[in-house]
Amino acid sequence: MVSGEAPQATGSVRVDVWIWSVRLTKTRAQAAAACRAGHVKVAGERAKPAQAVRVGDEVRLRHAGRDRVVVVSKIVKKRVGAPVAADCFIDNSPPPPPREAAIQVPVRDRGAGRPTKRDRREMDRLRGMGPGPTE
Repeated sequence: MVSGEAPQATGSVRVDVWIWSVRLTKTRAQAAAACRAGHVKVAGERAKPAQAVRVGDEVRLRHAGRDRVVVVSKIVKKRVGAPVAADCFIDNSPPPPPREAAIQVPVRDRGAGRPTKRDRREMDRLRGMGPGPTE
C-alpha cells in the first residue's frame, strides 16, 4: 500500500485535493473551480485551491445545488474508495430538501413560440405577481 493512499491522522493537504479525494466532487478540476468561485470555506474563510486543510477543520462546500458541511477527521492525498472516504470526514450537512419542495418550472409546448401578452398576464396572475382579473 502506498503511504499517500492510507488515511493519515496528522499533516495537511491542499483543500481541492482533499475534497476530490473524499469524493465530495467528481473531479479535482471541479474542486479547484469551486474554490476559485468562492464556494469552499475552511474555518469560515474563503479557501483558495492550494490552502492547507488539517484534521479538525470545518469545510463548507456548495456543489450541485447543495450545501455540504464536513469536519475533517483524516487526511488523504489520493482518491480512495467510498467506504474509506466516508471515514475521513464527519458530515454535518443539513438534509436535502424534499423533491416536492423543489421549484416547479412551467413548461411550454415545443413550437409554441414566445408567450403573448395575454399568456404573460395569465402566468403572472398564477404566480401571484400580477393584478387579478378586471371586472
